[in-house]
Amino acid sequence: MLTAPLRTYLNASRRAVAVQARSYTQTSTGQKNITLKNHKYTAHAAASGQGRNGLVVSNGEVPFSLQLSKPKILGGDGDGQNPEQLFAMGYASCFLGALQATASRLGKADVIKEAVVRTSVHLGEVAELGGFGIAVDIQVGGVEDEALIKAAHEACPYSRALTHGAVVNLSKI
Repeated sequence: MLTAPLRTYLNASRRAVAVQARSYTQTSTGQKNITLKNHKYTAHAAASGQGRNGLVVSNGEVPFSLQLSKPKILGGDGDGQNPEQLFAMGYASCFLGALQATASRLGKADVIKEAVVRTSVHLGEVAELGGFGIAVDIQVGGVEDEALIKAAHEACPYSRALTHGAVVNLSKI
């Protein structure tokens, strides 16, 4: 069951989502970010406790929570999941869905029946900015059509966000 503060946070975050009408917005660095015309689905999550050693909660159709733990290599006890694992899982499943949708749209659904997507999310220091950042490796198995894989990469929402940037609205609650 969600605690009252987490429920309040999740409900407030739902209300704070703003609909954006343009395809791109300009960032302070001149990069164009993808913005959404509408919202077909919104996932909500809240983190509490000690960040990478805290609790994350999502109250979607099937609510769940996870106790996070820093990996041992980063000085943690490694007893729980970490954000990079969750991101890698989400990216792999999203990319596979984009591959399936693209193949279906192109009449090539039969060539991806054995498809497997593996992702690796690397956390490391960023030379240009300081602090930490991520890099991602995607491996697609069971598919020989490289053009189809590239088309799926162009269609995948995670790939689009990392390639083109995504609008991030930050607010105090």
